[in-house]
Amino acid sequence: MCNFWFKSASRALVILLIFLNFTTLSCMAKNDFSNSTRRPTRQPHIIFIVADDLGWNDVGWHNPSMLTPNLDRLAKNGVILNSSYVQPICTPSRSSFLSGYFPIHTGLQHGVIHGSQPNCLPTNLTLLPQQMKRLGYSTHMAGKWHFGFCNWKCTPTFRGFDSFVGFYNGAEGYFNHSQGHKHKIGYDFRFNTCVYNSAKGKYSANIIAERAKDILSTHNPKHQPLFLYLAFQNVHTPLQVPKHYEEFYPHIQHKNRRTYCAMVTALDEAVGNITKALLKHGYMNNTLIVFTTDNGGPTRIASNNLPLRGAKDTLWEGGTKGAGFVYGPNILNRTGETHTGMIHAVDWYPTFVHIAGGTVDFKIDGINQWESISRGEPSARTEFVYNIDPMRGNAAIRMGDFKLTEGRPGKYNGWYPVPTLNDNQSVIDYDDDELLNGDWENNDDEDKRRHHHFKDMLFNIRVDPTEHFDLAKKYPGIKNKLKARLRKYKRSMVPARYPEGDPEANPKYHNGVWSPGWC
Repeated sequence: MCNFWFKSASRALVILLIFLNFTTLSCMAKNDFSNSTRRPTRQPHIIFIVADDLGWNDVGWHNPSMLTPNLDRLAKNGVILNSSYVQPICTPSRSSFLSGYFPIHTGLQHGVIHGSQPNCLPTNLTLLPQQMKRLGYSTHMAGKWHFGFCNWKCTPTFRGFDSFVGFYNGAEGYFNHSQGHKHKIGYDFRFNTCVYNSAKGKYSANIIAERAKDILSTHNPKHQPLFLYLAFQNVHTPLQVPKHYEEFYPHIQHKNRRTYCAMVTALDEAVGNITKALLKHGYMNNTLIVFTTDNGGPTRIASNNLPLRGAKDTLWEGGTKGAGFVYGPNILNRTGETHTGMIHAVDWYPTFVHIAGGTVDFKIDGINQWESISRGEPSARTEFVYNIDPMRGNAAIRMGDFKLTEGRPGKYNGWYPVPTLNDNQSVIDYDDDELLNGDWENNDDEDKRRHHHFKDMLFNIRVDPTEHFDLAKKYPGIKNKLKARLRKYKRSMVPARYPEGDPEANPKYHNGVWSPGWC
């Protein structure tokens, strides 16, 4: 009955009004949100699409062997982002998108939030959808949450979204929508606050696309602006896809790589279906589409980040430089270009608020980048922190052209080729919580010891984007300047929150479903 009621109600959504107010955390970045800066003459619809674990070399505009015609068309007729940075792993990036703060200022700088952890993105923060809501937007989300859900006030419809269709955890089966292992397996799919059993058996990307199409068909684009956050599970593990997508890649012998590429193409088709709906229902002439990954690809599974170094969950460029683009031919003042200006995940927050007609009149880490993106002007950002993780003993900072890393950047430190052999490699991922292996982060002490003895490294990312040449010995003055700046960020950092799992989270206590209400 609950599912039916919410499905019916969603078709007659009456959209509420928004605006955002932020909390008092220290930040190091300078912000400029002047009303005098150029912005669209009317509030645009904003479609914010986040892919999961998408490698730098796993999109058609970087690698022609990838079949992503819909994404390619949008990217090549928009502005391709060549220096858009994200966090090394899921939860920290997503928290940056919606909070405007570096994870070091929200306590989410270590790992991800697992299903059994009593943790979530701090509820005293006013998130991006709440800000957009106060600016008059209708706000909707479909897909992966991964901000914590132990308390109802942590969940999407209590954090500014008018509706939510998706799952709370970091990963799950694409068809059965279950997550866990051994004695902690549970179903995880919701329509608003209700368990959405109708999703069973349907592929995740298709559900998200269908939900987006449903919203677009029932919302009046001339009456109210729309903010739609689409957080796809593709192409995160487990590697699952309807079989017919694999037929596009018969030449790939490596099974995991073939499935992974097929999942990218399934994502592309879903985005294509959404753009068709935007055109059909009269949105496209006043819509801004932003597409980004949440982190680099996990190369040990099947993704590829070449020519960049490293992988997901590392501080190398391969873990932190995200494939992405901006598309909006009637909103952007340029198209068919590649934007080389420095952008960070935290910048989308104030940038969206700006183009929606609002301002952020308090300090956050994000900086409004609209002039840079839309007109090709120099980036408003000159520095950012990749991350500072005291539990691992590593950190990295970028200032201008230079990047400094302290400690071991990660466990995957090379340049990894596209998999070519058909072997039996594991597809266990390290932020799947109990989905497959659960307790990978219990070796933090050992990991920290390995990081602690790693030397400082300095790279000029402008001339050496692939991080082949360590310049620390050649330019000790530059290295020390970056180290001093990094120390200032460390002084502003809040302690990392990474609590032990709570047995009360076990789905067996909640009718076999991952549910809030136990913290």
